[in-house]
Amino acid sequence: MSANADWLARSQAAVWHPCTQMRHHAEQASPAHLPLVPIARGAGPWLYDFDGKRYLDGISSWWTNLFGHAEPRINAALRAQLETLEHVMLAGFTHQPVVELSERLNALTGGALGHAFYASDGASATEIALKMSFHYWRNVGRPEKAEFLCLAGSYHGETVGALAVTDVAIFKDAYAPLVRHAAHVLPSPDFRLAETGETPADIARRAAAGLADWLEKNGERTAALIVEPLVQGAAGMAMHDPEYLRLARQLCDRHEVHLICDEIAVGCGRTGTFFAHEQADIRPDLICLSKGISGGYLPLSVVLCSDTIYNAFLDDSVARAFLHSHSYTGNPLACRAALATLDIFATDDTLTVNRRKAQKITAALAPLAAHPQVAHLRQRGMIAAFDVSTADPHFSRRFYRAALDAGALLRPIGNTVYLMPPYVVGDDEIALLGQVAGQALEIALR
Repeated sequence: MSANADWLARSQAAVWHPCTQMRHHAEQASPAHLPLVPIARGAGPWLYDFDGKRYLDGISSWWTNLFGHAEPRINAALRAQLETLEHVMLAGFTHQPVVELSERLNALTGGALGHAFYASDGASATEIALKMSFHYWRNVGRPEKAEFLCLAGSYHGETVGALAVTDVAIFKDAYAPLVRHAAHVLPSPDFRLAETGETPADIARRAAAGLADWLEKNGERTAALIVEPLVQGAAGMAMHDPEYLRLARQLCDRHEVHLICDEIAVGCGRTGTFFAHEQADIRPDLICLSKGISGGYLPLSVVLCSDTIYNAFLDDSVARAFLHSHSYTGNPLACRAALATLDIFATDDTLTVNRRKAQKITAALAPLAAHPQVAHLRQRGMIAAFDVSTADPHFSRRFYRAALDAGALLRPIGNTVYLMPPYVVGDDEIALLGQVAGQALEIALR
C-alpha cells in the first residue's frame, strides 16, 4: 500500500470531513466521487502528497493562504512567539501581539474602527457583529431595532446565528427550525443580472433602490445590514459595483441602521485594496475579518467596531457589557501570525505587486471567453471567475477531479469556476492555472 493510500484509508476511518457527503469520498466509481487527497507538506503555492505529486493551490486552501505554504517569515515569527508566550486568556489579561495587532488594524481603517474583538473563525465573527449591533440598540434605548438584513445569495457562515444571514439553501435548509431568519433584500446588485444596456453601476443603483424601499418600510426595526463587499463568494463569486456600497452606506445612515462589512473572504487584499469596502470610499460600522488575516496559518477572526458602538457598552452594569468569549480569544500565536502577515504586506508592497498579477490572471483566462458554454468571465483583483452552462449535476466534481489529475487545486462552486491563488503565485504558475482550467473544462463537459 502506498503512503497516500494508507493515510487515505486512515482518514476515511477516523475523520469526518467538512462540507462533504462522506460517501462521495469513498465511492470512486460514482460520477459524484470527490477525491480525498492526503497532503504531506506545502511550499509556496504548492501542496505535495505523500507519494510526491504536487498540486498548485489555485484557491488558497479555501481562500485563507495569502503568502504561500510554510512561508519562512511567518514561520520565524511563530517560532519566536512560541519561546515567549503560547497562550493566556484575554479576560482580565492582555499581551503584546494582541495589542499591536489591534493598533495596526485600527490604523488600516484610518482610525475609524478603533476597537478589535477576537474570535477563531468567520462564522463566529459574524455572530459577534450581529450581537454587538443588537446589544448596542438595546443599550441606547432602541430595543425595537432587533432585526437583520442581508443580500440575496449571501453567505456569512454556518453556525446557527450566522445562518440567519446566510441565503444558501444547501447550508441552511436542514437547520431551518433552529434559525432566526433575517430578511433578504432584492434585487441583488450582482452584475450578472444586467438588463439590456445596463452597466454594473446601473445594476447597483437599481438594487439600492430596492434597499431604499425596504428600509423606508422596515428601518425602524432593523439593527444592521450585513454585506460581503464587492464579491459574494458562496453565491458563485457574484460581483457588484462599489456604487452599491456607497448608496447602502447613505441609506443606513439615513435610517440609523448599522452597516456590517463581512470582509472575511474579500479582505486582506483579495479585491485589490486591503479592505474591499475602500473601493467605495466608505467605512462600515463593523468589519468582520478572518481567513487571510493570519496568512492562512492559524484560526483567527476579528470584529472591528466604531467608537460609537464601543462606548455604548461602557457602564457600571454588567448587563450592558458585551459578554461574549471563547477560551482562545486573541491567542498570541494567531495574533503573531497576523502581525507577520501585515509585515509582508508592507515590505513586499503586496497590493502593488498584485495589480500586475491580476493582469496576468486576466490574460490566462481570456481564451475561455470564446468557449460556447462559458459566460460572465469576471474579475475583481486577485479573484477571477466564470460560469459554465451545463445541466450536469456532477459538473463541479468532474472539473475538480480533472484539475487534480492535471496538478491543480480548483474546486468550483456549483457551475462557477474560480481562481483565487496565493499572492506568491508566479507568472508561469498563473499560466498553468489558466491551462488547467481550460483542460478540466473540456474533460468535465464530455
